[in-house]
Amino acid sequence: MTFVPHGGSAGAMSLELAPLTTASYTSWVIQPEAILDAEGLWSAVAPAEGAAVDARKSKTARAAMLGTLPEDLLMQVATKPTVKEVWDSLKVRFVGADRVRAARLGTLSGEFDRLRMDDGDELDEYAGKVSGMAARYAVPGSTLDDSAMVKKLLDTVLDRLYAAVAGIEQFCNMKEMAFEEALGRLKAFEERTRWCVQAGAERATKQLMMTASQ
Repeated sequence: MTFVPHGGSAGAMSLELAPLTTASYTSWVIQPEAILDAEGLWSAVAPAEGAAVDARKSKTARAAMLGTLPEDLLMQVATKPTVKEVWDSLKVRFVGADRVRAARLGTLSGEFDRLRMDDGDELDEYAGKVSGMAARYAVPGSTLDDSAMVKKLLDTVLDRLYAAVAGIEQFCNMKEMAFEEALGRLKAFEERTRWCVQAGAERATKQLMMTASQ
């Protein structure tokens, strides 16, 4: 949805929020936060403790958010006067109260613990599964920091990457390492290994050809 405040012209703010469906909430919440924050409106959705909320910002963000909702959800939150109340109502609707939240976090923790790189997985594909858990943890209000993701990645990649893992553990501070840095080091090692294998195969082929010609 594109929302331009009434009276807007050249340079007017434009909010493009994707529609929300009953199955897309987990990924949907990422976009409104990023866009509203970029437009200076997120403070109306999640104001600092004790901070006054700008009524105009709240109305603008609320109008944009309501425009993303299907009719059944719209009817549930239409009477909420502020964007914060709309946001909180949607969160309760999809995330649930404290007991449901705790149960959901327990489920996510179990999924994270069970993550393992399969023989058929590409490194980027598996890293996407690990990093994707961080967004899922954020929905019920929890966090999955880089150190936990780095440890999971290094502990569960395939044996062919063991030498790179050992080097990272020996020479790097894993508690302060960014997830992208750990992934980059593994990818560099994997590419170097692939190149060495290919070069070795080419040398072996040339040697066989020379032997045959002799």
